[in-house]
Amino acid sequence: MKEMFQGLRILASLILFTYASLSDYKTREVSNKVWIIFAPPAFTLTLIELYIYEVSGLPFYAMSFGLTAAFSIILFYSGGFGGADAKALMCLALALPFYPENLVAPVSRTISPISQNFFPITVFSNGVLLAAASAVYMFLNNILWHKRRGKKLFGEGLKSESFGRKILVLITGYKVSVSKLKEKWHIYPLEDIEENNENCSKRKLLVIPRDESRNATVERLSKAVETKKIDDAVWATPGLPLLIFMTVGLIITLFFGDIIWVFIGLLLG
Repeated sequence: MKEMFQGLRILASLILFTYASLSDYKTREVSNKVWIIFAPPAFTLTLIELYIYEVSGLPFYAMSFGLTAAFSIILFYSGGFGGADAKALMCLALALPFYPENLVAPVSRTISPISQNFFPITVFSNGVLLAAASAVYMFLNNILWHKRRGKKLFGEGLKSESFGRKILVLITGYKVSVSKLKEKWHIYPLEDIEENNENCSKRKLLVIPRDESRNATVERLSKAVETKKIDDAVWATPGLPLLIFMTVGLIITLFFGDIIWVFIGLLLG
């Protein structure tokens, strides 16, 4: 019976996280209904299981949820991630506060103390590591683009941009045509055009693209391409939501383990 409770909680978490990730990717929004549907049964199943099989674990359940909730709220208000990410992590703390070792065993054969007692925190850290890995992919992809086409990554108009801004753009974006930028609403421009009083154009890199200014920025870039002020290859980013990485992080944590802990174990032999 205990394995059945854990199986239901794992299944519910995987289904809801996958659905929320797809919704976040397609619309950049996740309805609150997802978390309203997820939270009550997650809490109920965990509470009943602990009450029947391990009532001494109830204070640790409260501790795990409390720490995860505090962590999520702090990151949300500091701009570390969005509201959907915070709600997802808190709902996961209701469903899977501890590693479900009675039902699942990681391939690494190692369960870290953090994932054993604060499972959602490990899911988050694994997700962040995956997001960092995507930055490496972006960087290599941009270098290959430069080698294949023989063009400069940052042309004349972007020479004055700082080294730090260029690095951030290299690891978060890639070159696309303005027509593709218009078609794919989920791709955000990482550069903009400024017109001064003398009708001179100045290109600049955008480190943090914003939803509210996206369309206006795309139009300015489009006009600049039409008037031959810039090439039809501008910097943009797909802006993959963190929730997607957290969903993959959940799968990895369940079936592989804590990436950081495994890496530390390999270093220490």
